[in-house]
Amino acid sequence: MSATNATTETAAERKIEYLSRPAEVSMGDRWFKIASIDHFWVRRRFAVLQRLAGGELRGAQHMAEIGCGHGLLQRQIEDTYGHEVTGFDLNEYALKQNLSQRSRVCCYDIFQMDAQLKEQFDVIFLFDVLEHITEEDRFLRALAFYLAPGGKLVINVPAGQWAYSSYDVAVGHVRRYSIQMLRESAGRSQFKVEGWTYWGLPLLPTLMLRKLWLLGTHDQGKIITPGLDTRTPGMNKALGLLAKCEAIPQKLLGTSLMAVLQIAKS
Repeated sequence: MSATNATTETAAERKIEYLSRPAEVSMGDRWFKIASIDHFWVRRRFAVLQRLAGGELRGAQHMAEIGCGHGLLQRQIEDTYGHEVTGFDLNEYALKQNLSQRSRVCCYDIFQMDAQLKEQFDVIFLFDVLEHITEEDRFLRALAFYLAPGGKLVINVPAGQWAYSSYDVAVGHVRRYSIQMLRESAGRSQFKVEGWTYWGLPLLPTLMLRKLWLLGTHDQGKIITPGLDTRTPGMNKALGLLAKCEAIPQKLLGTSLMAVLQIAKS
């Protein structure tokens, strides 16, 4: 059996716990068909996480991911650290493809505030979710309900509003972030930024090329596929090597921004 078939079989056997009814989310489903565990961007994002917050990952007892989608981060943490990461999402399409092997996979609305989940998690991941949320302050304040005392919220978002393009519209992005924007949003929601880094600096030229290439294109499929698909294993490997050509943390520029937040003490 090939590795691809084994992954598909594992995903098909995943049990979804329905704590809430499924709902539509601001996220193009086509993204889930292209983003894979071997995609250079997914691998680089995880490497940045290890550099920025590896200590939190190793020491946490209970972790969760809000907006887990098809489970790429859950699977990476399972394979690397042997920890389970409870995944929450409302997108049933994505949850049915979840690649995690041991972690809980839950259809759940975080505004439901289930008492059994209150202060249950040492670390919560919010990876490439906040940029899809219109009411970002309300969303962040809701997350505080689930954090254990002293717990950490690790966020990844796309960086640079100047780079906002038809690709962002197609995948459901409301905005892109600077560190100042993220600090202000965190502060309004009683969080503080403890550590942060831009990443993807070597990929900035490709981001600009994508923006120019997609000008005038309105079909979602024709935007997301060329905007994310690396097309060949060779190109995927080359972009992966290019993405590594930066020190982490770095405070200059990047295609993405990752930060560790904690509830501010009153």
